[in-house]
Amino acid sequence: MLVNKSVPFVVLVAGVVLAACGQTGTDTGSPQAQPQVPGEASARARSAQAQKLERIVEEYYDRYLELNPLQATAEGDHRYDDRLGNDLSESWLADSLWYEQEALERLGHVNVAELDDEDLVTYEAFRYGRRIAIEGFRYPGELLPVHQFSSMPVTFAMLGSGEGIHPFQSVQDYDNFLSRMDDFVAWVDQAIANMREGIEKGIVQPRVLIERTLPQLTALLTDDPKQSLFWRPILSFPASLGVSDRKRLIGTFEEKLSQQVFPAYRRLHDFLQDEYLPQARDSVGLSELSNGGSWYAYLVRLHTSTTMTPDEIHELGLAEVARIRTEMERVKTEIGFKGELQAFFDALRRDPELHYTDAGDLLAGYREIGRRVERSLPLLFAVNPRAGFEIRPVEAFRAKSEAAASYQPASADGSRLGIFYVNTYDLASRPKYSMEALYLHEAVPGHHFQGSLAQEMTALPRFRRFGWDTAYGEGWALYAESLGSDLGLYRDPYSRFGALMTEMWRAVRLVVDTGLHAKGWSREQAIEYMRANTALGEADVVAEVERYIAWPGQALAYKIGELKIRALRDRAQQTLGPRFDVREFHSQVLLDGSLPLAVLEAKIDRWIAAKSAG
Repeated sequence: MLVNKSVPFVVLVAGVVLAACGQTGTDTGSPQAQPQVPGEASARARSAQAQKLERIVEEYYDRYLELNPLQATAEGDHRYDDRLGNDLSESWLADSLWYEQEALERLGHVNVAELDDEDLVTYEAFRYGRRIAIEGFRYPGELLPVHQFSSMPVTFAMLGSGEGIHPFQSVQDYDNFLSRMDDFVAWVDQAIANMREGIEKGIVQPRVLIERTLPQLTALLTDDPKQSLFWRPILSFPASLGVSDRKRLIGTFEEKLSQQVFPAYRRLHDFLQDEYLPQARDSVGLSELSNGGSWYAYLVRLHTSTTMTPDEIHELGLAEVARIRTEMERVKTEIGFKGELQAFFDALRRDPELHYTDAGDLLAGYREIGRRVERSLPLLFAVNPRAGFEIRPVEAFRAKSEAAASYQPASADGSRLGIFYVNTYDLASRPKYSMEALYLHEAVPGHHFQGSLAQEMTALPRFRRFGWDTAYGEGWALYAESLGSDLGLYRDPYSRFGALMTEMWRAVRLVVDTGLHAKGWSREQAIEYMRANTALGEADVVAEVERYIAWPGQALAYKIGELKIRALRDRAQQTLGPRFDVREFHSQVLLDGSLPLAVLEAKIDRWIAAKSAG
């Protein structure tokens, strides 16, 4: 869908075996003792207004999890593991809007003057989240439920493989997934009904997105359940399951998959191919739809948590692209290449020495980077998360349309490691020189580091522990890439160029995303702009542009968030002078959860003022 109407909570599959941060040289993420940190503080004196605020946000979050059971499962809350959640239905939409509005109304009765700084962050972040979520209900994202980059058919397959967030450790877990199969069938039928409504209203996906989605569905179709990835949990029964339970589950899984789940996938595939694709649009920009310009402007605000307009972001992108090109020219000269920058990009794409030929070697390369980063972490960070993560290749059925790397969070209860997904499809498009920056972004100190620390701050309200503001989360991960030199990386000009290239990749997004959705750019125009300004391989260029078409506005978050965090660090350094400690600054940014940028800025400004006064 184009917007999750109960934002800001999402599961990161951005869209990503090493070990716990701080011990990345091993293959398991065993917890380690850590010093007490802000957010894990013991009970503090709470005003009556603070207690009222706590009741509001916690009661809201319980309702949110009930409506969004996959989020509950992802967090290790297994109360709703037998549900999938139908976020396309009228009842779900009505309930969600009601809970958002009710929570915002209740929040209006909290006396802000009686809140301390910690509770003020909660108040500001919660108010922002409810307001932006309510605004999203104006736009019919439920009529566009399927595309190649992130949608329920793919998510459900990952759940059913036994390697996703759904547990398969007990008889109840297996029975819960059988129940989720029923919900998936209902979701498919609702999606088809919604897309038919979208056809009637002229709200349809671009043709190219459906053309990319069909092969994903085809890869999941089979006449034999035992040959599908949904059979993997049956092949790996836990030892605790008795013979009778195993026999029952084998029969029930086979029957339900063959008679319900696969026919649902087939219905969706055939509907998209025979009925929807002929009605899909040739245009790619959201602004081509009725009220699409307003819709896109909303998504820009949603994903950047700013009031910037598409035109302002487009101009910022052009300026950033020009600045980074100048830096790239310097590195190109250092390497000794004599031609134009575009020729240098082409030479890098063709150089076999800069690419792995074996997927296992690519994965091993990331593990080695992790061992180097681990040694330098104490220079920049006072605390490390306890959660571990593993490195895993992207599944074959979705690899062609996926980004180069992505991350799926660990569970808060420690039962499931985080996953750093590495795309091993078309190795000629996965250059060695970009690996260090990608590792920093997706793993440590990027998404895994930030998200795990937030989850482990058990004194925070759950919406702050598990919430997701796109600009904060992706902005932090891009900022993390800039720390490579201090973490023992970027020691040769090629890896420094790789860091510039991944930064350019995000700067180009500002131009391309707004170009596609606000300025009438074609898919081909966007692809050519990316080719001209990055050294990305052809597979990545095409997948990236089609990702921006599928997910308007999301790609803007990276650069906008990174620039804000960098500006806050510069402000703190300039104001505090010798009293500035980068480790303390990073703790201030990281240990309050994922915050809208304006809320983060206000919090950092209060910290700077207090430290200056002290």
